Amino acid sequence: MRHFTGAVVVSCSLVFAASCAPAPQASDAVLEELLALERAALDRWLRFDPEGYLGIFAPDISYFDPTAERRVDGLEAMRKRLEPMKKITPPFTDPRYEIVGPKVDHLGDLAVLSLNLVSYGRIGSQPESVLARWNSTEVYRRVGGQWRIVHSHWSRTQPEVKLAPLSSL
Repeated sequence: MRHFTGAVVVSCSLVFAASCAPAPQASDAVLEELLALERAALDRWLRFDPEGYLGIFAPDISYFDPTAERRVDGLEAMRKRLEPMKKITPPFTDPRYEIVGPKVDHLGDLAVLSLNLVSYGRIGSQPESVLARWNSTEVYRRVGGQWRIVHSHWSRTQPEVKLAPLSSL
């Protein structure tokens, strides 16, 4: 009887928790909306133009990447950090990218977008090659009816490990 009572309590708790959970949002539509913002920013970024991202950062943006010693706080600090980028001539041609495995977790006016990014280009007269692989997490908040990035975190994707052929072991 004790086991049965415990099962009823657990079942009732699960039903209560499910009834209190927020209703699922239209995450597919939010995913497409956020991916459109990311693509527009990335199209510019690959040509060393940071204005695409600067235009969708919230004033209170916080930012991490492997080249930053510590978190960057605020839109003005991001402008200052990215300003030198505008003076660089890209060392590659024919830039393009691929967004892999995008996922959004969305609740109300907050959404977390995570994805992998692979960028490609040609260096000199070489054939196209992978230039970089990244993991990205972007936290968006709807401000005045528009999605803005309030936190951005980029990290390098673990490099592919190439195993030696079994015949060489």
